[in-house]
Amino acid sequence: MTIAKGDKIPAATFIKMTENGPEPVETSAFFAGRKVALFSVPGAFTPTCSAKHLPGFVEKAAELKAKGVDEIACTAVNDAFVMGAWGKSASADGSVTMLADGNGAFAKAVGLEMDGSKFGMGTRGQRFSMIVNDGVVEELNVEAPGEFKVSSAEHMLGQL
Repeated sequence: MTIAKGDKIPAATFIKMTENGPEPVETSAFFAGRKVALFSVPGAFTPTCSAKHLPGFVEKAAELKAKGVDEIACTAVNDAFVMGAWGKSASADGSVTMLADGNGAFAKAVGLEMDGSKFGMGTRGQRFSMIVNDGVVEELNVEAPGEFKVSSAEHMLGQL
């Protein structure tokens, strides 16, 4: 079942690359007591994700925070090393937290996984964004396959 507005974020563990190496991030702690703009991409370093999706959130980070967002986070079914490298290459350090969902547990828990097998990618997370306030989904934007419209930073700014 796909997560919906008003639902609580399910328990899952992301992995975040830090100065000390990969560290677990529990959803219960990460989303507690604050407003998070979370977006998911099918894969780090993929064309639309690298050219538009992540750069849009990096570019609009100050505007999102001015509208009450405490943290902006990107997730993908990639490992923490890849997510860390992608964040550095996109100059996301300090503006977007890169959260690896290496086994796809979060994507599956929210019911937003996709089959990328025909591209050699296996099971991945769909392209989506959500505004999560104190662990509860306030807005959910799921893209149609092959599209990039409603999960953008610009669209999210209009929702805040």
